[in-house]
Amino acid sequence: MEDYDAVYLPGGHGPMSDLAFDADAGRLLTAQLLSGRPLFIVCHAPAAMRATRIHGESPFKGYRVTCFTNEEEEGVGLASRAPWLLETDLKEKVGVEFSRGPAWQPYMVEDRNLVTGQNPHSAAILADRMLETMK
Repeated sequence: MEDYDAVYLPGGHGPMSDLAFDADAGRLLTAQLLSGRPLFIVCHAPAAMRATRIHGESPFKGYRVTCFTNEEEEGVGLASRAPWLLETDLKEKVGVEFSRGPAWQPYMVEDRNLVTGQNPHSAAILADRMLETMK
């Protein structure tokens, strides 16, 4: 990890079925968070935070974050078919302080070295923020 200035995890529904349960992803996120170097996570990729729990507690507990909302999941017609909802699980199982903007609008939350984006429309503002931190 010391070879990287920042970590950026893109979204899509994939992280809900793999990164959320991947111990390597959990270790990577934990190491980056604790290093103080920038960590950018957008849309469904915050699902990987589920893999960071050690003895039931995540280092992300208490952080302010955003992610693809339950409302947006319902809007694409997948909420009823999903085995779990990201917004709900981040609040209940990871213990984050959840924040959101209007559905389908760019929205970003920055807390210490963690920057999260709500939906695909947030990817650009996260990328711009990442470039600002790299100057």
